[in-house]
Amino acid sequence: MASPSGARRRLLLLLLLACLMHGASSVFVVKNDNGTACIMADFSAAFLMTYDTKSGSKNVTFDLPNKAEVLNNSTCGKENTSDPSLMIAFGKGHTLTLNFSRDATRYSVKLLSFVYNLGDTDFFPNASSKDIKTVKSVTDIKADIDKKYRCISSNPIHVNNVIITFRDTTIQAYLSNNNFSKEETRCKQDVTSPTTAPPGPKPTTPSPSPVPQSPSVYKYNVSGTNGTCLLANMGLQLNITYEKKDGKTVTRVFNINPNKTTISGSCNSHLVTLELHSEDVTLLAFRFGMNVSSSRFFLQGIQLNATLPDTVGPTFEAANDSLRALQASIGNSYKCNAEEKVQVTKAFSVNIFKVWVQAFKFEGDKFGSVEECQLDENNMLIPIAVGGALAGLVLIVLIAYLIGRKRSHAGYQTI
Repeated sequence: MASPSGARRRLLLLLLLACLMHGASSVFVVKNDNGTACIMADFSAAFLMTYDTKSGSKNVTFDLPNKAEVLNNSTCGKENTSDPSLMIAFGKGHTLTLNFSRDATRYSVKLLSFVYNLGDTDFFPNASSKDIKTVKSVTDIKADIDKKYRCISSNPIHVNNVIITFRDTTIQAYLSNNNFSKEETRCKQDVTSPTTAPPGPKPTTPSPSPVPQSPSVYKYNVSGTNGTCLLANMGLQLNITYEKKDGKTVTRVFNINPNKTTISGSCNSHLVTLELHSEDVTLLAFRFGMNVSSSRFFLQGIQLNATLPDTVGPTFEAANDSLRALQASIGNSYKCNAEEKVQVTKAFSVNIFKVWVQAFKFEGDKFGSVEECQLDENNMLIPIAVGGALAGLVLIVLIAYLIGRKRSHAGYQTI
């Protein structure tokens, strides 16, 4: 009979092996008709998403399985007619697709698509729907031609109610030597700023662009199978700081024009998303979350993918899913007449004008009771304080006048 200490050692060894196997990366290769590799990808990926069950919303987390394989639908593309793509299949009908594109100097994963089957009980037990869902997003995966893309850091990509996190990633498309290049382009997550700047000209401050007039206020509406899940009256203004092709850093400020914007979104029991698409803005997404314990909703995340013709890279991308803005109780609405600035990243912020928003719970598709923002309350306190101060000053002057008048009468004697 084995000793208890020996059994514990075996258990620890099994746990160690499980940790080493968890999230192990896989190498995926796409070849052309001649058997030459055109795409190679070595990474592990984790999926975090929310789906509906009969007993309510449920979160699920799983890794890309080791048994995932490259589908025959993957292609090396044809010059001037189609772009290369890597399509990875796993489970019962799930596919992860990376679509590539290139210009004269760089290539990128221009679009990531994830198709998942809610009927797969191994990944989605007790799902109330058996539908097949598709989510898509642009990515920041890009590298120089003839160099591999390398990213050791975790790189989360947020797509509606799904977060796909790539880890220890090596990807290269448009291969020329049938293997990964020895040279690499590191991802921005891996690159750190030097502690001391090299000698040279002093960096210039970003040149601001002319500030446009206040944006038009528009009523945005997102509805699902159970009716309205988001109402938002607001004007939107974007502030983007980026490097131009000539090396200068500029700050561009522009308004979202609702008349030239396509509006979409999605409803979930714990996540509501508003998505805006226009000519320059590939995606501007606002994600509203819920704190169940306090029964409050809030602006949880903002994501921007924009095309800037004079920038160094083909697109500008920024995202933050740890915001806590525009908060109100479930069933109530949040309202603020003052301009609010939401800092998404160091290089990107959103100015929100005359916002009136409510998420998740509605009665009659109308805004609920209003919760005023702190800025409006402070603005109301200023005239109250000024009025109070003026009233106090008038009272002091009146009292001083009465006291002075009484003393002047006391100086006369009756004859």
